[in-house]
Amino acid sequence: MDKVDFKKTLKHLYNAPKKDFVIVEVPRMNFLMVDGQGDPNTSVAYQEALETLYAVAYAVKFSSKQELERDYTVPPLEGLWWAEDMQTFTMTDVKDEWFWTMMIMQPEWIEEGIIDAARTHAASKKDLPALEALRFETYDEGLSVQIMHIGSYDDEAPTIERLHKQFLPANNLTENGKHHEIYLSDPRRVATEKLKTILRQPVRRL
Repeated sequence: MDKVDFKKTLKHLYNAPKKDFVIVEVPRMNFLMVDGQGDPNTSVAYQEALETLYAVAYAVKFSSKQELERDYTVPPLEGLWWAEDMQTFTMTDVKDEWFWTMMIMQPEWIEEGIIDAARTHAASKKDLPALEALRFETYDEGLSVQIMHIGSYDDEAPTIERLHKQFLPANNLTENGKHHEIYLSDPRRVATEKLKTILRQPVRRL
């Protein structure tokens, strides 16, 4: 049985230059999602969201392998981030004001029935407080700009500012959706200065 690795089959979406922004067209994709608010470093709700997402995502993967005979590597964690006052978004001392949607992409062959069964299976194994908040939804991002950030999440601000204040105006583009991050490294296993994160911004042409 072949095992699909979406970071390879969709390499243009899960890789990017470290110095230059690139424009990509992101197709409609399905995700497990959980919404919340608060500092990801201290919020209990954030930790519960991640625990629930991974528990269900792996249950879906095993069902796909056993029932559909289609195996794959669980895609990386992703997050949409925003604030009521976007001026505070790059200020690391006001993370309590941030809103987020944490999510994990699901293969196109996964349908609602498998998700429902995976939810039930995951709940039977462990108490998952965020399970009721989890949803299965299509996200259509479309035209986007992205770059690879290496290092601490707290050091992303200069790159985000350069994107919005320099690259977008210079290329007749404007924001068309929420700030998107794709976490290619596990912070529990990778040194902070080596963390790899795709920073993505949906856009539209002016």
